[in-house]
Amino acid sequence: MDRRPGLSARLKLTLSYAGFLFLAGTLLLAVVWVFLLRYVPDEDPRALRKTFDGVIIVAANRSDLLRTFAPAAGAALAFLLLFGLLGGWILAGRMLAPLTKIADAARTAANGSLSHRIRMQGPRDEFRELADVFDTMLEQLQSHVTQQRRFAANASHELRTPLAISRTLLDVARNDPTRDQGELIERLHTVNTRAIDLTEALLLLSRGDGGGFTREPVDLSLIAEEAAETLLPLAEQRRTTLDVTGETAQTTGSAALLLRMVTNLVQNAIVHNLPSGGTVTVHTETQHDASVLRVENTGRRLPPELVPTLTEPFQRGTERVRTDGHAGVGLGLAIVHSIVRAHDGTLDLVPRPTGGLLVTIRLPRAVAGPATHMGGPA
Repeated sequence: MDRRPGLSARLKLTLSYAGFLFLAGTLLLAVVWVFLLRYVPDEDPRALRKTFDGVIIVAANRSDLLRTFAPAAGAALAFLLLFGLLGGWILAGRMLAPLTKIADAARTAANGSLSHRIRMQGPRDEFRELADVFDTMLEQLQSHVTQQRRFAANASHELRTPLAISRTLLDVARNDPTRDQGELIERLHTVNTRAIDLTEALLLLSRGDGGGFTREPVDLSLIAEEAAETLLPLAEQRRTTLDVTGETAQTTGSAALLLRMVTNLVQNAIVHNLPSGGTVTVHTETQHDASVLRVENTGRRLPPELVPTLTEPFQRGTERVRTDGHAGVGLGLAIVHSIVRAHDGTLDLVPRPTGGLLVTIRLPRAVAGPATHMGGPA
């Protein structure tokens, strides 16, 4: 990889090691001078001769010691400098080797390959932790990109279907003028409505994922009552009992998005229910630092392996597919999941042993205050 002109990190570390070692040796020699050599007298050697029991003792003066000590000290400093440069270069290379692996992995990811992993071995030090975090980031990024590609493909397919049907109907009207125009117009209206609903659902899903909305105090109990009031005719039409219970549950977020979230949950609970005599219960409460919303319904038993797929866009289990007027576009729970994530909450789906589904949403609790809500779904 081409680098800008300048010292590399390895060379900087090498110079730092060598400089530190050279400075340490210099300080050691300075200590020898300050605390030892400076106290040696610098007199004429003949003046330092002493006779003891007939034995002449000659003491070295400071000049003699310096002439002997200085070359050895210089050689020692030169050795320390060379040793510091060589040892520092080797140590810096070993220390920076993990960073080289991480840089290679980042370069590979930048070229579009997200499947590469570092999987660094060795002790769990700072470099190992950085590599593990990088691997986790790559895994999440790869999963996100794969999900987005699948979502784009599914959205394109879902949008292409009503457009293809509309073109077929128009071709029929053009090639067969005697055909009942009222029937064709009604079918075109139905297909157009489905395409519009799908487009609005996609826009709402992207809005929830983006999180770009104004937060305000919201009471989930009022939101639940409003959603139930809106969907009461549908519940009566399908002979389903709809109950709203619980207490005030304050949170903060977008009232319009939260209303759409609850409306989708209640509508799904009504539609995916028993043919008649079913029940839907919406309950709100507060638990410690969370505001909780529960939507529970009766219905068919759901296989446990089907439940995790219900929040994926356009993923419909065989037990969930409908062919009536409430077939939907396959984004109901995906939108709910997106709105919950945007509000820093959690979504739990649990199949009931006797049939149906229990949906639990936990949102951060807010201090009680004036609650606001909007008059209809976004």
